Amino acid sequence: MSESLVKDNAVVSMSYVLTVDGEVIDSSENIEGEAIAFIQGLGQIIPGLEKVLYGMKIGDSKQVKVKAGEAYGEIDQEAFVWVPREDFPETIPLEVGTVFEMREENGDTHLARITELGEEQVHVDLNHPLAGKELSFDVKVVEIRDATSEELEHGHVHDHGAHGH
Repeated sequence: MSESLVKDNAVVSMSYVLTVDGEVIDSSENIEGEAIAFIQGLGQIIPGLEKVLYGMKIGDSKQVKVKAGEAYGEIDQEAFVWVPREDFPETIPLEVGTVFEMREENGDTHLARITELGEEQVHVDLNHPLAGKELSFDVKVVEIRDATSEELEHGHVHDHGAHGH
């Protein structure tokens, strides 16, 4: 039997620790099962990380530095917007540094951060909190299997332990 390698359309289970500016900000230990599973090659994880996983085997570890452009992008100056104060629900404290979820008209949500308070408007940064940052990952491949045709059709991993959706 040939060794499983990370390749397109493989389901990869990976544990990771993410460090930014020397500080650990995320780790797969926060996830039940302590690994994330995704289909390689579909862009389900950040591009700079996905491309270095090719060819890794189960049990392989790697330290990866991903530049902002291949992670969450550079800081986009157009993603700073002024929002009228009355558009904010009372549940969001209007103070600099507050991070909240903003819903777009199409239903997408993303995190936004208050950067400045004006008398009638609030200045909001819609950049991803990690935009402009270099990310350092310690990754370890835990499991590799071929995606099922159903998973490929749906474009995401199915948890084989669970019944129904």
